[in-house]
Amino acid sequence: MASIHPPPKKDDDREDDSEYSPFYGIEKGAVLQEARVFNDPQLDARRCAQVITKLLYLINQGETFTKTEETEVFFAVTKLFQSKEVGLRRMVYLMIKEIAPSSDEVIIVTSSLMKDMNSKTDLYRANSIRVLCRITDGGLLGQIERYLKQAVVDKNPVVSSAALVSGIHLLQTNPDIVKRWSNEVQEAVQSKASLVQFHALALLHQIRQNDRLAVSKLVTSLTRGSVRSPLAQCLLIRYTSQVIKESATNTQTGDRPFYDYLEGCLRHKTDMVTLEAARAVTELSGVTSRELTPAITVLQLFLSSSKPVLRFAAVRTLNKVAMTHPLAVTNCNIDMESLISDQNRSIATLAITTLLKTGNESSVDRLMKQITNFMSDIADEFKIVVVEAIRSLCLKFPQKYRTLMNFLSSILREEGGFDYKKAIVDSILILIKEIPDAKESGLVHLCEFIEDCEFTYLSTQILHLLGLEGPKTSDPSKYIRYIYNRVILENATVRASAVTALAKFGLTIDALRPRVLVLLRRCFYDNDDEVRDRATLYVETLAEDDILKQLKNSLFGDLDVPLANLEASLQSYNASEIPFDLSTVSRELKPEQSVEKKAPTSKKAGKDFGTMVATNGALPSGTSAPDTYEKLLSSIPEFLGFGKLFKSSAPVELTEAETEYSVNAIKHVYLRHVIFQFNCTNTIAEQLLEKQVSVVIDSSDAEDFEEVFSKHVESLPYNVPGQAFVAFRKPEGVCSVGKFSNTLKFHVNEVDPTTGEKEDEGYEDEYQLEDLEVTAPDYIVKVGVSNFKNAWEALDPEFERVNEYGLGVRENLQDTFQAVVTILGMQPCEGTDVLASNARSHTSLLAGEFIGDIQVLVRLSLGIDAQKQVAMKLAVRAEDQSVSDAIHEIIANA
Repeated sequence: MASIHPPPKKDDDREDDSEYSPFYGIEKGAVLQEARVFNDPQLDARRCAQVITKLLYLINQGETFTKTEETEVFFAVTKLFQSKEVGLRRMVYLMIKEIAPSSDEVIIVTSSLMKDMNSKTDLYRANSIRVLCRITDGGLLGQIERYLKQAVVDKNPVVSSAALVSGIHLLQTNPDIVKRWSNEVQEAVQSKASLVQFHALALLHQIRQNDRLAVSKLVTSLTRGSVRSPLAQCLLIRYTSQVIKESATNTQTGDRPFYDYLEGCLRHKTDMVTLEAARAVTELSGVTSRELTPAITVLQLFLSSSKPVLRFAAVRTLNKVAMTHPLAVTNCNIDMESLISDQNRSIATLAITTLLKTGNESSVDRLMKQITNFMSDIADEFKIVVVEAIRSLCLKFPQKYRTLMNFLSSILREEGGFDYKKAIVDSILILIKEIPDAKESGLVHLCEFIEDCEFTYLSTQILHLLGLEGPKTSDPSKYIRYIYNRVILENATVRASAVTALAKFGLTIDALRPRVLVLLRRCFYDNDDEVRDRATLYVETLAEDDILKQLKNSLFGDLDVPLANLEASLQSYNASEIPFDLSTVSRELKPEQSVEKKAPTSKKAGKDFGTMVATNGALPSGTSAPDTYEKLLSSIPEFLGFGKLFKSSAPVELTEAETEYSVNAIKHVYLRHVIFQFNCTNTIAEQLLEKQVSVVIDSSDAEDFEEVFSKHVESLPYNVPGQAFVAFRKPEGVCSVGKFSNTLKFHVNEVDPTTGEKEDEGYEDEYQLEDLEVTAPDYIVKVGVSNFKNAWEALDPEFERVNEYGLGVRENLQDTFQAVVTILGMQPCEGTDVLASNARSHTSLLAGEFIGDIQVLVRLSLGIDAQKQVAMKLAVRAEDQSVSDAIHEIIANA
């Protein structure tokens, strides 16, 4: 038998015996060799149990067995049923469950398991039920259903629980069988055995969970006192909370159904029930102070408990309550202050963050002194939570910014990882932005931090801020030394960022320009070409007033053009006597030319321009989407009076892949019209579609739209794309939305693929296409701005509209942010589309143009709490008040 002893240890390692596993060094091959012991005529029960233990260990460590190995082990294990040793039989049950034999192998053990299920030994009965229900299919379950029903109400609680737990698992695969046990399960709920009652209640609720009335009746009957098991009572409290959420409050008395039951559970003798009831009360939607008071009182008592688990549960619940009802938790502050020094740092962290949410202005200084000693004892993940709470406290009491800013700067100089330091820097940046008086002290703290900062990202972020805000302070010259130190001491990326920050001081403040030029000239001999190039450009710019005037806005101001468009224009510019003109660069962000799937394209030469626009959404080389579509649509006389094309969407597929006909649609939006362009391809070689191939649209679900024109395709030979158009009139300046049902109608003629000849007679046919929708983002074009702050301040504040929205429970902020941006159809600016991992709050800047060439900007703020409830604040400014209102309507109706 292979050795499972740990390797020899050095003398100084003897005290670490507990670190070694008794299974250290075992190998699958050696254990499979040992499994031959199962075949011995005289079974050694102890040795067999050891081998099964090793096999189970390997399986649970992720070791994989081939099908042959699994089969060999399974058949060997089945021979152990002849042993009467109880301990070995239990190991056999576990092994069969883990191996999960295939359907043709199950029959080998079925008879043995059924024999055990009728055994007089309760241990055999319970385990055989679990195994049978795990490995058998619905057919066999029908045969043993009678035994399972009897087991549910068995006098032995072990057997009864085994049957109930098996029912919970079977409900996922064979619900019809389990639902027939309702009477027996209902009887088991009245059992005196705590575990049986718990499992029975769980199974009964799962059977009825899709029937709200049945669940309500279940809760009504059980809340009268028939449940005695603490575990079952915790379950019942959860089910009661669910019923309360789905029930309406009594409008006359203001009473909540079943609230008396929850309040009664607050006085239960078992701690787990009391905590569950308190948590349920605090999570009631629209909970009032009167309803909260008894729950808070109970939780306050647990804060002084001798059991760490009770203290943790209480302070965690109070922490959640403090997010929505901080005043209700204030009475517990004295008890929570004593928890700051708790040995369990999780408890201490929750106590600190709760106090920061509920404390008043007079307690801030005292709290900061307590937190200072506390911070050095906790991990970075807890420190980040504390930092975020301090940031919220500072925004709540802005006059205390000095105390809180000093605390943030002190912990910024301590040891810590990137995420921790980034959380502190982000907090300081937010405080600088939101509290004007904190700007200068915050900048000084950040300057001191970059003197010894090991993170390039944070250094460049701070240098960028210094370049923007430093020249606006009362004494800008004091920041130059900090910035120039980065040119001397840091890596190339930070040096380049520092050069740009220095140049901004020289650009903004004439008195400092000579000093800045001297420092920039010293960078001419830097080892990195990026640093040298930046220094050369800025020196030439700052040294000549004429050049400075020309390039001031280009280098440091608001370009007001998308960088992608500028890059494309520069690449296509040919050097000549005519200088590059920035005004020629398009301000409109080009839509992405992505298609979910491609339709077949023609292999034939000689395509006209309409065909080149492409059935699959691809564009001719060297052309942009707006120009291409504008040229195509202007070639149709009926569309000439529609005015300027505002936006064209990406192609939307209206057919499944590999179908008889491939059709996708492009939406062209004008001020008063919308044109649907249908790109159609016949993919059947044996058919010719002709006699006005057209798309018939049912617009009954789009009341604002009136069809004014349609253009058909004369014929669709095999694999030659064609285009049909349908135009609708809509109200001007209105964000009209609607759904359109589409049907492709045509005349089919059969074609001989070998000769290409078509038959004389054909038949009329039609093909149902997917629905097409016009949505709010179709009226917004992504147009980014390079300096969002300047663009925001340039818009009239009177046209600003701000509102807050509750988005309900979401998995994370990243998905929520992407969903909101998709709904609005706007362009994230200044890198605000990047969220930190596991971020609990985020602010993004969005820009775009509304139909009618109306600029619109959005400040989007998201936050998520511990229950994954997401709240959103939306501030909108536009050149027209109605557009600001329209953006909010888009979100409200989403």
